[in-house]
Amino acid sequence: MLVLGIDPGLAILGYGIVEKEHNTLCPIDYGTVNTPAHMDAPQRLVRIFDGVCEIIDYFCPDAVAIEELFFNKNVKTAISIGQARGVAIVAAAKYGLPIYEYTPLQVKQAVVGYGRAEKVQVQNMVKMLLGLKKTPKPDDAADALAIAICHINNIGMYKKLKYR
Repeated sequence: MLVLGIDPGLAILGYGIVEKEHNTLCPIDYGTVNTPAHMDAPQRLVRIFDGVCEIIDYFCPDAVAIEELFFNKNVKTAISIGQARGVAIVAAAKYGLPIYEYTPLQVKQAVVGYGRAEKVQVQNMVKMLLGLKKTPKPDDAADALAIAICHINNIGMYKKLKYR
């Protein structure tokens, strides 16, 4: 199973590709889709859409896991993140991929085992679970890898419960 994890953002959208082979998690790629602040919002959204489509074209994932919008006190920020998230979802839907959504709490629980874990704890577990020598950078890419791992962990449990 090959999963594309997405940490949505307007300035920086993180992505992580994780494959599960047998019982091993393999990091395939991770990085970001960046949009400059001086660019008009519609053009930034087009760049995000094109970037996510390129990633899907290249890696052909089986599923997409994306973080649900965490309500922010700054409404303007929440709206722009929501728009970037929507564009990423549309890109995945264009390819007919199944899309799964996870809250930050669910991601932390699946990766660290504790839903209130600190960001550094999640990053260290991502590094360990994927056998990486260094913590993935930037944080958005590390978060996207965590989201992909969360999905892989959840889909496995779902299948176990389904066939009991």
